[in-house]
Amino acid sequence: MNWNRIIRVLAGAAALVGVASMPVAAQVAPPAAPGIPSNPSPIGDTSAIAREAQGWLADLVRINTTNPPGNEQMAAMYIAGILNKEGIKPEILEVTPGRSAVVARLRSGVMADPSKALLLVAHVDVVGVDKSKWTVDPFGAVMKDGYLYGRGAIDDKGMLAANLAGFIALKRANVRLNRDVIFLATADEEQGGDASIKILIAKHWDKFAAGFALNEGGEVLLKNGKVQYVAVQASEKVPVNVAVIARGTSGHASRPTKDNAVVHLASAIVKIGGYSAPVHFTTIARRYFEQLAAIEDDEIGKWMRSLDASDRGEHAQKVVSDANPLWNSMMRDTIAPTMLSAGVRANVIPGEARAILNIRLLPGDTVNMLLADLTKLVSDPQIRFEIQPDAGLAAPPSSLESDFYAAITRVAEREFSNAPVLPFQSTGATDSAQLRLHNVQAYGLLPFPLTDEDFRRMHGDDERIPLASFNKGVDLLARVLAEFAVAR
Repeated sequence: MNWNRIIRVLAGAAALVGVASMPVAAQVAPPAAPGIPSNPSPIGDTSAIAREAQGWLADLVRINTTNPPGNEQMAAMYIAGILNKEGIKPEILEVTPGRSAVVARLRSGVMADPSKALLLVAHVDVVGVDKSKWTVDPFGAVMKDGYLYGRGAIDDKGMLAANLAGFIALKRANVRLNRDVIFLATADEEQGGDASIKILIAKHWDKFAAGFALNEGGEVLLKNGKVQYVAVQASEKVPVNVAVIARGTSGHASRPTKDNAVVHLASAIVKIGGYSAPVHFTTIARRYFEQLAAIEDDEIGKWMRSLDASDRGEHAQKVVSDANPLWNSMMRDTIAPTMLSAGVRANVIPGEARAILNIRLLPGDTVNMLLADLTKLVSDPQIRFEIQPDAGLAAPPSSLESDFYAAITRVAEREFSNAPVLPFQSTGATDSAQLRLHNVQAYGLLPFPLTDEDFRRMHGDDERIPLASFNKGVDLLARVLAEFAVAR
């Protein structure tokens, strides 16, 4: 396949599409973004490239990369075309047929020093949609009321477009870098299968080895029009899928039996759905709650300060868990039944019924210990548990004392009127876990100021990103790059 020719063609197409789509974005006049830039940056004013990046984001949303099957190759070629146009040489890394990553590098010197390099990483694939539940075309990149709608607008094509904008802003500003900066767009993040970053690292680690990384996984929480805090992901929970399998006697539905697999499965799922694993705090989660208590309202702050108290800690844990599903998940292993399957006809009792549990383990916990508790809870010989392939791996947390974490903190506090920067243990999984297993100090900073409602749409219906927040995110990310990677 002639990659160079394809990239040239796509670059020309990208330019035409970008010209067509940018005025649409420009017609939307979003309100001033939260956090007004106050300090001059070596990269300069980012408003123009943010508008360009809106066009890139729209184009990326229109390229359907639903995983499975992914089909990330077309998006990879589109990104490569943009980089080529900027005089940056990209490399398309085909992981499996039709599934590709993109890597490009801005060099600080002749000899690369991977231990100092900074990796900007985001994934191209997206989760599936139920189009009947959306009010707009999920792959139409519809812009209305100051928002861009589309699957991947937040997770993770918004971050991808912002990374691309920050990377290109460094090139255009012709700044002197103190370390290599590497752009990486990955595939298969949502499934973690045979085209994931794990395989990419095994095949091509030398092309993007780095000491530091910036990825999704954090959040800039917007509340009542003001940034309440910036959460920087330094650790994450470990995803494991487990099948719950019920076996019984198949037969004619006109003659019900007591060993009906569907009935036994339903009973087991009800018990599992009501189960809460014991609370325990990782170092990152404890620091998060300690710092969050200082800015929450008096009532919930009081209970956050009591989470470890010997006399009322258990009650405090229940109050905090009930107040917010995120907080509940940060404190314990969680189990969410997500899929059910049984039967072939309405008049046939099936011999087997299955459910899938999506389990998120705290780092250090094991799925076998949890399944031992669930086996006792269900107490049914017709039920067995089966761990599914491609489970996540526990990774060590990134350091909260690194120069990069300090740089993120300085910039975020400056840009958001001294809003606190909290260390964060994300409940969702990211590519950062694999990077941490390779000694990378990886941090999650989804740089866009978003409300709880915005975050709830991620993986849900009518996913969207406020254009003003997207622009601010581009600016924030560019300022972090300038703080950490530009020589003074």
